[in-house]
Amino acid sequence: MSAPDFEDQPPLMDRLSAYDEGHLVTYLRLLDAEKDGASWEEAAAIIFAIDPAKEPERAKLVHDSHLARAKWMTQTGYRHLLDPRAN
Repeated sequence: MSAPDFEDQPPLMDRLSAYDEGHLVTYLRLLDAEKDGASWEEAAAIIFAIDPAKEPERAKLVHDSHLARAKWMTQTGYRHLLDPRAN
C-alpha cells in the first residue's frame, strides 16, 4: 500500500484542508508506526516509498512534517471533522 500523492510538507493551517482529508489514512499509518516503534527510515520507505539511503533529508522532512500534522489531527484537527458547520 502506498500513500496518495503527497507534498514534502503538508499545508500548515489551523483548520483541516483537503490535503489532510485525503491523507487521513497516511496519518493513521504514521501514528501506528510510531506506536509500534518503527524507525522513521522504515516508515518513510513503507508509507511514502522514499528511500532514506538515497534521499535522507527529504525522507526525514516528509516523515517528520506529516507525523507532526498527524499528531495535530489527534489533538485539534479531528474537531473540525465533528463540527457540522465546517462541512
